[in-house]
Formats: sequence, C-alpha cells, structure tokens
Amino acid sequence: MTTSLAKDTTIQGDDAALQQPTGKGFRVWFRKHLTWILIGALLAGLVTYLAVSSVSGAKDPRQLSARNPAPDGAMALAEILGRHGVAVTATDTLAETMDALADRDDATVLLYDPRGFLDRTQLEGITDAADHVVLVNPRLRTLNALEQDFRPGGVVPEAAKGLEPRCDQDDAAAAGVVSAQGFIYSGPVVCYPVAGMASGLYVASGDGRVVVLGSTDLLDNQHLASDGNAALALRTLGKDQNLVWYLPGVGDLATTDSTPTLNELAPRWLAFVGPWLGIVALLAIAWRGRRLGPLVFEPLPVVVKAAETAEGRARLYQDSRAVARAAENLRAGTLARLARHFNLGVDATPEAIVDASARHVGRPASEVRSVLLDVRPDNEGQLVQWAQQIERIEQEATAR
Repeated sequence: MTTSLAKDTTIQGDDAALQQPTGKGFRVWFRKHLTWILIGALLAGLVTYLAVSSVSGAKDPRQLSARNPAPDGAMALAEILGRHGVAVTATDTLAETMDALADRDDATVLLYDPRGFLDRTQLEGITDAADHVVLVNPRLRTLNALEQDFRPGGVVPEAAKGLEPRCDQDDAAAAGVVSAQGFIYSGPVVCYPVAGMASGLYVASGDGRVVVLGSTDLLDNQHLASDGNAALALRTLGKDQNLVWYLPGVGDLATTDSTPTLNELAPRWLAFVGPWLGIVALLAIAWRGRRLGPLVFEPLPVVVKAAETAEGRARLYQDSRAVARAAENLRAGTLARLARHFNLGVDATPEAIVDASARHVGRPASEVRSVLLDVRPDNEGQLVQWAQQIERIEQEATAR
C-alpha cells in the first residue's frame, strides 16, 4: 500500500514537472524573440499596405487623368463615355496622340496642358488631324497658337453657385445649369457667362470644331455629379466614336539644336532702357555717394543714467583719495556753466569768467578769484567746504 502511494505520488510529480516548464518555456521564448516578432509584424503590415495600394490606388496620379480614380482625376467620366460606345484612348506623348489620330477617322481630342508644353506647330498638327478639339484651362500661349478668336476673360467669382447657359449652343442648352469654379474666356460662341461680362466658362469656335472649357470641375470625379456638369461633359466629349485623352508632359517640349543667347532671350525694349538706366544709376551714385546717411540708433546692452555715472566716478575718487583731481573737475564744471550762463563762449578764459561773476555777484574780483581759482583743497573736509563755497557763488551769479 505504501509502495503504491509512493509510485502515484512520483507519477503526479513527473506530470506536473512536464506541464509547468512547457508554459514557462513559451513565455521565455516569447520574451526573447519579442523584438523580431514586432519587426515581422511591421513588415507584414507594410507589405499588405503596398499590395492594397497597388490594387486599389490611383494608377495615374495626375490631375484630370482618365486613369485616375482620385477626386481630381477623371476616370468616372472616361468609364461613362466607354459605356456609351465611345472608345477612350489615353495618351501621354504627342507621338502617341498623332498615332491614335492616324488610325481613327472620327476622333475628338481632349487636351489638358496647364503648363503650356505644346507650341504652335504641335497644336496645329493636332487640330488638323482631329475632327474636334476640346481644351481645358488653356494658357494664353495655347490660345494664340489656335488662331481662333479666343481670349482670357478672368475667373468665375466664388459667390457664383450655378451658371446658366444663356446661349444657343445645343450641348450647353441641353446640359442646363452647371456648378464650377475656374477661368472664363471670350470667343465666337460664349456660354455660361458671368453676370455683367461677355466671357463665359464654355467657349466654342464658329464651326464648333474647337471648344474651350474653363474649369476642371466640369470633368473631374469630385464635381461630375453637380448639376449639369456630367451632361455637358458627355455631350462635349462624346460627339465622335473615338476620344483621345491627351495630357502633355515634359517630353513634349520642342527642343532646338542651338542654345539661345542672352541677347535673344532679352526683350527688345531692353536695348533702349538698359543704357538709360545705367546713366541714371551713375547720376544717383554721384549725387548721393558722398553724403552721410541718417544717424542710426544702436541699442546698447545696458543703459546707465548720467546721475549713476557721476556718483560712480565720485566714489572712485573717494576710494583713491584723489582730492586734487576731484577739485579740478568741480572747478572745470563750475567755470563751464558760468561761461554758458554769461554767453562768453567756449573759448572764454578763467579771468573773464571771474570778472563776469564778480560783477553779477557784487563782490570784489579778487575775492571771487580766490574762491574759484586759487583754492587747492588738501583733504576731503576742505574739499567739501570749498565745494559749498563755489556752489554758493554759482547760485548767486546765475540767480541775478
């Protein structure tokens, strides 16, 4: 019986010993590898984010791109046009655009060139090859290259919530009111004019081949559903069976073999104004070059009052027992004040000051001279008594 009990106890102890290290060992392993576990989790999250972004993110982040589903893109309009039977071809270079137009007889070109990469020759090639051309927010350089009577007219006021067609153009009349902020232009056919102005958000040529839209709000994903924006965009871009969606880039810039010189880059009027400005600059230098400018106040780190300076010097004289030096300073200050009071000038001699003071005080000149000029104190007590005497004479002389 005792032997069986001992065996059971040994078995239970072995089971407990086997079970306890297992949980404890996992905790020890987890703490030991916690850093690597966190790094692995971060890497897994980063890979997942990149995978999701590549699948659901914008394929083309450029504004008004037909492959951009972001709010400033135009993928929604391109998809709707495709569902209505319009073949949309997105191009990024002029060569791709011309190839797409060469393969299609019935085509419209949407051109969004906000930085004006294309020159006159390139634009003429596009307008000649396409049946219809729609420009969005064109620059003045682009408008001049079209050889159409298009001119910038300003911007749409922020207070304008909705614009009415107010024209006989079929697409604008069918679309009705639109909501957009942007630029307005003048031309042969003007629609959606701003109140009190002859320029509008929608401008077309006389034959209707060239259309200018002054706002990207009419086409982008964010504002497409506002009022009649979608109807106007679909009718303007869906005239032909093919639509070439062209966004020019830096690669479309026209390059020349020769680099323009500084004279070629400078405007013509600079040849006349430049020498004149040089002459004016030389005259200004000769006029003002030798003159001193106004005084400039420079802030000091510490501003010490005059009374504190005088008291400090007096304490220095007292500590060094410089009785003679202090007496000379008191004598010089008294004579300077008396000369200024009697208008004797800065070159007045001590004898002239003494004579003027004696006449005003009514004392003999020898007595006044004895106090002002002849006394030489030997100690601090004599200095104080003498200072009181000369102060009394100065007060009597300046009081009369």
